[in-house]
Amino acid sequence: MPTETDTHHLPATLDAGTALPARHLQETAAKARGYAKAARAENTRRAYDADWRLFVNWLRRQGLAELPPNPEVIGLYLTSLVSPSNRTQKPVKVSTLERRLSGISWHYRQIGQPLDLSDRHIATVLAGIRRQHGSPPVQKEAVLGPDLIAMLAVLGNDLRGLRDRAILAIGFAGGLRRSEIVGLDCGQGQTQDGTGWIEIIEPAGQKEGGLLLTVKGKTGWRKVEVGRGSRPATCPVAILETWMRLGRICHGPLFRRISMRKGGAGADRLDDKHVARLVKRVALAAGVRPDLPEGKRKAAFAGHSLRAGLASSAEADEALVQRQLGHASPQMTRRYQRRRDLFRVNLTKAAGL
Repeated sequence: MPTETDTHHLPATLDAGTALPARHLQETAAKARGYAKAARAENTRRAYDADWRLFVNWLRRQGLAELPPNPEVIGLYLTSLVSPSNRTQKPVKVSTLERRLSGISWHYRQIGQPLDLSDRHIATVLAGIRRQHGSPPVQKEAVLGPDLIAMLAVLGNDLRGLRDRAILAIGFAGGLRRSEIVGLDCGQGQTQDGTGWIEIIEPAGQKEGGLLLTVKGKTGWRKVEVGRGSRPATCPVAILETWMRLGRICHGPLFRRISMRKGGAGADRLDDKHVARLVKRVALAAGVRPDLPEGKRKAAFAGHSLRAGLASSAEADEALVQRQLGHASPQMTRRYQRRRDLFRVNLTKAAGL
C-alpha cells in the first residue's frame, strides 16, 4: 500500500524497484525522485498526504480496494463527505471536498494509475454537490493601512516585539505569503531551506532606495520592491533595519525564534504558522474591525490578511499590484481587493437612472 514515505511520488518507470543497469542511472533516479517531490510545495504535499490517508481509511472501513482507481467509488466517497451517515460527523465544505479530490487524484497519478475526473460518476456527482451545498468563498479580512499602523503600535519594544513588527511591516508592504516571509534569508544562498533573500538598496542621487526582495512563490521567482515609508515608526525598511541591528541578524534566516533562556535571537527559522498566529493576535489587540461580533473577529484574520490588505489599500495600477503579489492573472488579484472598487463606477447613473 502506498504511503507518504514510499517512492510513489514518481512514475513507475523511475521507482525504487526499477532495474537500472548503471550506478550513475540509479543516482540520477534518486535525484529525479527528489525533483518530483519538490514539484509541490511542502504544505500542499502534507495536505495531499492527509487527504490520501483519509480516503484509504474510508476504503478499508467499506471493504474496498485502493487499486485500480474506481470513479464510482470516488463518487460514493464524495457523497459520504457532504452527507455523512453518522450524524455526529460534520459535513465537509465544498472547497475542502475539492481539495481532497485533488489530493486523491494526485496520488493516483504518482503510481501510474490516473483517475478520470471527467467520468460521470465523479463529474456529475461533484456538480450536484456544488449546486446543492456550494456557498460563497469565505475570505479572511484585509488588514488595511490604518489597521497595520494600529497593530504596529500595540507591539512591545523588546526583541520579540521588534521582530514581530518587522514581520508585519514587510509582509504587508511586500504583499507576501506567510511562507515567503519566514523563508527569507539575509543574503543569497546562505541556507538550504531558504526561499528568498533581501537586499537593502542605499539611496543614490534622487532615489530614496529601499528593500529589494527576491522571493520564490507559487508562480516561481519574482522581485518585490519595498520602498521606504514616510516616517520611521511605520517604514518597513527602517523597522527591518532596527530588528536586524538589535537582533544581530546578518547571515542566515531573517526571522528567527527568540531564545527563552538567553533572550536573544536564536539560529532557528520561524515556522510560517507564527505569522498567522501573530496577525490574528495583534489584530484583535489593536481592535481591528470592532464592528464584527467577537466570535467572527477571532476567525477573521490570518496571514493572508496582510496580502489582501496591500491589494486593497494600494492606490496603484492593478498591474503593479498583481506583479507585487506574484499573481498569474488579474482575476486572482481582484479576489484580494476587499471592497476596493465598490461603487467607484455607478452603472445605475451611467444608465440614466
